[in-house]
Amino acid sequence: MCSAIHSSRTISRSICRSLQYPVLDFLAPSTATCAPRQTLRFSSTASTSPSPQTTKDGKPIRPLTPEQREFLSSALRVNQTGELAAILIYAAQSPVITRSHPHLRPLMKHMYNQEAGHYKYFNDVISKHRIRPTAMTPIWTAAASILGWSTAVMGREAAMACTEAVETEIGTHYNEQVRVLLDWAKKCEERGESLGPELDKLVVELRRIRDEELEHLDHAVENDAKNAKPYELLTEVIRGGCRGAIWVSERV
Repeated sequence: MCSAIHSSRTISRSICRSLQYPVLDFLAPSTATCAPRQTLRFSSTASTSPSPQTTKDGKPIRPLTPEQREFLSSALRVNQTGELAAILIYAAQSPVITRSHPHLRPLMKHMYNQEAGHYKYFNDVISKHRIRPTAMTPIWTAAASILGWSTAVMGREAAMACTEAVETEIGTHYNEQVRVLLDWAKKCEERGESLGPELDKLVVELRRIRDEELEHLDHAVENDAKNAKPYELLTEVIRGGCRGAIWVSERV
């Protein structure tokens, strides 16, 4: 266990030290950027260029309220650290799972690579808008590595149950963000205004990432997640841990 956790910690450190992080030899290459720790909140524009006051179709762009900026800062902070945790879970699970179940190698690589893409996207967003990453990253890094390794040694079914539990909570989390942003957009539309192209793009990306996370959930169920023992206890503990991590990361 110590060697597996040490390996996952090494991967985590390398993510934050360079533009490219090494990927274990059973996974395809992937890249991610590490956001600087800055404290300005999310705005609808990058700090280096002013926002257009109207959209291409002439609608005025409504500035975000402080409450809306705070919501986006918290949500995107959680998204970034959550995707990092997902990378580390798969990195810890994959050596164990693919050794005993070689046919799962392509699936594990596919899910890992999608999570790496999600992480890179949110890393780019929080860097661009100077959103502070959560201070809990070192703790979540260790927890994700331990969770991935421990469920893998419990067996394929437990590893898949872990994916099912995590993706259930993450899918719910992304759905809530999409719902809130669409509500903002609807209210702007009623006033003849727009949230602007950046937030429109964010909604599109959140939907895409949510759908890919739910695809992982489906893969987990197809690979006997519900046969894990003890299934109910395992998934409820993991889901509770995810909810707690989301709550803390939104605030810290």
